[in-house]
Amino acid sequence: FQPNSGAQGEYAGLRAIQAYHQSRGDTHRNVCLIPVSAHGTNPASAQMAGMDLEPIKVTLDGGIDIEDLKEKVEKHSKNLSCLMITYPSTFGVFEDQVADICEIVHQHGGQVYLDGANMNAQVGLCRPGDYGSDVSHLNLHKTFCIPHGGGGPGMGPIGVKSHLAPFLPNHPVVPLFSEEEDEQSFGAVSAAPFGSSAILPISWAYIKMMGNKGLRKATQVAILNANYMSKLLENHYKTLYKSPTSGLVAHEFIIDVRDFKKTANIEAVDIAKRLMDFGFHAPTMSWPVGGTLMIEPTESEDKQELDRFCDALICIREEIQEIADGKMDTRVNPLKMAPHTQSQVINSEWDRPYTREKAAFPISFVRADNKIWPTVGRIDDIYGDKHLVCTCPPILSEY
Repeated sequence: FQPNSGAQGEYAGLRAIQAYHQSRGDTHRNVCLIPVSAHGTNPASAQMAGMDLEPIKVTLDGGIDIEDLKEKVEKHSKNLSCLMITYPSTFGVFEDQVADICEIVHQHGGQVYLDGANMNAQVGLCRPGDYGSDVSHLNLHKTFCIPHGGGGPGMGPIGVKSHLAPFLPNHPVVPLFSEEEDEQSFGAVSAAPFGSSAILPISWAYIKMMGNKGLRKATQVAILNANYMSKLLENHYKTLYKSPTSGLVAHEFIIDVRDFKKTANIEAVDIAKRLMDFGFHAPTMSWPVGGTLMIEPTESEDKQELDRFCDALICIREEIQEIADGKMDTRVNPLKMAPHTQSQVINSEWDRPYTREKAAFPISFVRADNKIWPTVGRIDDIYGDKHLVCTCPPILSEY
């Protein structure tokens, strides 16, 4: 329970794998295989653990390229430490050959680290250890009810198979193992022996209250919601990756909006900003594929909310088509000028070539009595990303 985040869980799991290899005299095993579709923290954690990275290609349908995996495994057979894999993949697809992938790595003496970021599509349905994972972390702040927003704290405890258990993190002040076992542990990953232990009762209570059936139902609904939304949007946006066998997605899916740049000068960021006028926070933008939006509805929202979100995206798609058809300017339009603040809409001057109503109340479910107003209009995101120190005027200048 020591890791305070998923990334710390990754690091702890990789260090446990390293300690395991070292205990067997395989100190040369330091190559970590990582699919190019992996979470960005995967290569970062492997680098911090001192491993050499080898990327694995993915196929057009979002799965791991088995032939490339076999080639890389053969190439690094003597020095292979582990494979880091996310299941279902970050592209929102269940790997049909996940058990075979794990077996290939095991045949060459490697271990399998499963990134638990997408455990919301597995709880109650499958167990990572059954299909080949040796170690995995659980994001309690994602899958098990601890709030994810507001800066945390998070929890990323790891689970391991028995052969890796002696190499789990220990603590210099509060020993977690016997003296003999402590000699095999690689050390600590956080200041407290059990991480942010005060928030663990949240996950415990959630699991106890949900029970086996409830946890399984939550997973099933999360997968159902993602497929429902993908189906609703299929005539308006392309779902980038689907299972080649079932044609379905996992608990999340990616919509491809890159072509709109050519036809209407609209990018993913414009859609994200426009969603604010509909009262929605944008989904993950330009990751894991640049110029796309990744939608992960989870099990938490009801069907009416999912419908409203899809209706908002469909309405935005119609606005994009108006721009493409020349009915609206490519630079001054509801998407490029979004979000629209209350002060802008009630200002006596309105020089935009679309109505105030279209700007602030673009669809029937957005009304004056439930409108969530953005506090600021469009800002320069790129400038903000490059300049970490606030360039706002001093507070005293306002008085």
